[in-house]
Amino acid sequence: MTVDWARGGPDLLVVLESGAAPLGVQIQDQLRAAIRDRRLAAGERLPSTRRLAELLGISRGTIVDAYEQLVAEGYLEAAVGSGTRVAAIPDGGPTRHSLHSRPASASHAPRSAEVDFEYGIPDLRSVPLTDWSWAVSEATRTLPTAGLGDEVPAGSRHLREVVTAYHRRVRSGCAVTEDAVIVSGFRQGLVFALATLARHGIQRIALEDPGPREHDVIARRAGLDAVPVPVDDHGIDVDRLRRTGARAVLVTPAHQCPTGVALGPSRRRELSAWADEVDGVILEDDYDAEFRYDRQPVGSLQGLNPHRVIALGSVSKTFAPAIRLGWVLTPRRFVSGIVEEKRLSSRGAPGLDQEALALLMETGRFDRHLRRMRETYGARRDMLATEAELAFGPGQLHGLAAGCHALLRLPDGTSERAVVSTAATMGVRVSGLASYRFVPVNSEAESDLLPTEFPPSLVLGFGNVDEHQISRGIRTLAEAVHHHRTVLSGLARPSRTPAPRAR
Repeated sequence: MTVDWARGGPDLLVVLESGAAPLGVQIQDQLRAAIRDRRLAAGERLPSTRRLAELLGISRGTIVDAYEQLVAEGYLEAAVGSGTRVAAIPDGGPTRHSLHSRPASASHAPRSAEVDFEYGIPDLRSVPLTDWSWAVSEATRTLPTAGLGDEVPAGSRHLREVVTAYHRRVRSGCAVTEDAVIVSGFRQGLVFALATLARHGIQRIALEDPGPREHDVIARRAGLDAVPVPVDDHGIDVDRLRRTGARAVLVTPAHQCPTGVALGPSRRRELSAWADEVDGVILEDDYDAEFRYDRQPVGSLQGLNPHRVIALGSVSKTFAPAIRLGWVLTPRRFVSGIVEEKRLSSRGAPGLDQEALALLMETGRFDRHLRRMRETYGARRDMLATEAELAFGPGQLHGLAAGCHALLRLPDGTSERAVVSTAATMGVRVSGLASYRFVPVNSEAESDLLPTEFPPSLVLGFGNVDEHQISRGIRTLAEAVHHHRTVLSGLARPSRTPAPRAR
């Protein structure tokens, strides 16, 4: 089915193929491509959802969902009385026509905890080991003898083809095989990328505050000055970013670590514009992005501004941390530098595992696993929300739209450290928001970089706990908070005043 509209919007051919991808996905893909190619210019008005639905002969709800998704990704703008218009996005980068964690965390060593809300661990009991065994066996059977030697510098071409195709299909990116470097997990990719940026003259990197653990340490080891930028309900504060003097920034836009917010549409465009202004680079930690519960996952920043974004991903959160494989999708000018860093530091990622992962992804087994886990995590998310509301009241749990962690706000005046410590004695492991903060080394000299105050909160990872453990864990945390506040109340009460008698 095709339609060429000439009234109520710009001329643009829309082609819908029955039996192909879902209609809404086809519409999104074609609009993204038209905006990237500048066939739809910034400020141009699109047809109303009702008119486009009539022209295409499909439901208006499909058009509404497609428009809303592109608004969320920063490609469109919607304003009351003005309709839906094309947003201004940066020039440059490969177009549709040219296409052929995890954030850092502490050690995950087992601890004696009956309920472990540790952030960043997927459901280890649900890893499809049968599928993985099949993939390794098939890789062993089919890999040419030459493939048993040292890998090519950028990694298996087969896996790079599969990963970039996956990123285009699932994350709305536009990287191609030559833009990808295979690495042994997110952190290794980050280390290589930061070292490469330092060699390109970038001296300062901005990090989200609060943000993933130890990224400031990693940045400084790469020779960069790391500075914090506060995060609010719409993501990283780009105005504050501009004042840091940084030319690189590391963000978690799909599901911010640890607050759980998604980078808002206007912030996505502002961040992209900032990178153009300062000739800078955005490093995108694209973890947890496939697990979205209220709508289709928001697309990767890499697709919005491929000349300025380095997207880093891995299978640590989607499959298992033990499969130490990840990828860096980078502007072409950084590829050789990242490959050189990789060559000098290691012989690369295991070749058989790379081939196995490529087979797992291209045969649909990886997607099937993600669909199954999305349902599992969705049920746990719902249980977490129910139990938290019962124990702490409505509105205290944040960041539930995506991913496998949420942020629980504690009552004002509560000590995170005391609650975490008390909960540990009761068999529940959890981290406070304070462990995701960092103070810049030269904070006394640069008052604008001082950390912003946040209310006391707990970071609740629910990837590796079942629904029974979630229920028990939340009730235990409520007991720990009650115990702490009771102790505080007793300390504040004058000694001559007797405690009230129970009724």
